[in-house]
Amino acid sequence: MRREEGVFVAEGPKLLDEALLANARVVDVFTAPGADEALVERAVAAGAKRHEVAARVLEAVVDTVTPQPVAAIVGNVDVDLDSLSDATLVVVCVDVRDPGNLGTVLRVAESAGAGGVICCEGSVDAFSPKTVRASAGSLFHVPVVAGGEPLEVLDRMGRWGMHRLGTDAHSGTPYDQADLTAPTAFVLGNEAHGLSDSVAGHLDGIVTIPMVGRTESLNVGMAAAVLCFDAARQRRTSRR
Repeated sequence: MRREEGVFVAEGPKLLDEALLANARVVDVFTAPGADEALVERAVAAGAKRHEVAARVLEAVVDTVTPQPVAAIVGNVDVDLDSLSDATLVVVCVDVRDPGNLGTVLRVAESAGAGGVICCEGSVDAFSPKTVRASAGSLFHVPVVAGGEPLEVLDRMGRWGMHRLGTDAHSGTPYDQADLTAPTAFVLGNEAHGLSDSVAGHLDGIVTIPMVGRTESLNVGMAAAVLCFDAARQRRTSRR
């Protein structure tokens, strides 16, 4: 239904505020007693229709345990893949299944100054309520490409001249020894199985995060943070 209608749900005042700040198209706002009236008035002024409902009604339509008194229907904000052709840092998610991980990736991408996040076919829906909440609003401020067959996406990025770096928990070049100043795409794989063998022929290299102690690997969101912020650090250093 969400895909056919071109909309998704943003729950709570924080996400509604971020949607309005990003000039996203807020279609409807559902409010229960206790809603922030100033925020709701901003949404209505931006063109949203207000629907006042009982708290129990809002509880029935959102999937949080303790729902907040406002929820919005927002028009899709995903972008076309080719809009990222001039980006210098991109995160590509291949078969990433956990909405919390993807939400963290979106927050990391925005914070590190990445040009976009690509959620290939097979990954969790970037606009599912859990992913939207986990993004804490970053979904509205970093370009998101939703869909695309992974190998076709990687091949197209290669034609752009982007250095495609896969990630592996046990092998590859230590991330702090890799040159991350060129246009770079970090390719993150499935939480349990990593990147499939079929992806290897469409990469320019593999990077790893050396681990100390008994921990075998970081989760996808944490790995994205380490890699993206080191890329940002290298670029700041090179500019100096």
